[in-house]
Amino acid sequence: MTAAVNTTRATTSSIAALAGTGAAAAAAASAATMAVAAAGHAAGISLDLGGAPIPVTGFGMLTAVFSMLGVVIAAALSRFARRPRGTFLRTTVALTVLSLVPDAVAVAEPATKALLMLTHLVAAAIVIPAVARRLHA
Repeated sequence: MTAAVNTTRATTSSIAALAGTGAAAAAAASAATMAVAAAGHAAGISLDLGGAPIPVTGFGMLTAVFSMLGVVIAAALSRFARRPRGTFLRTTVALTVLSLVPDAVAVAEPATKALLMLTHLVAAAIVIPAVARRLHA
């Protein structure tokens, strides 16, 4: 009797495609979070967190960094997970929920906290589906 072996392994070209899609999604998410932050600030919502202002460009930079971290996670899962897409979706949704915790407990106005949480959700809504589409089910 022979055992079935999982032959679904990431190839160099699939990792390159994943990285390209991830970079494009990260750029789109960065622009979107900066736009959300700028719109919120223009509407009168403070971007001060713990007494220090968060620059609008800071939203884009952190979005890009953490989005690319998500791409690294996706690449690892595409190599080692039996079902990379499902594992990626469960992992990133859990990480998105966890990313809301610091905003919820931050020393900031309620509107500021809500705006910060919104930027996390906007970024996740852009990056997670784009990257997940590149992974095997």
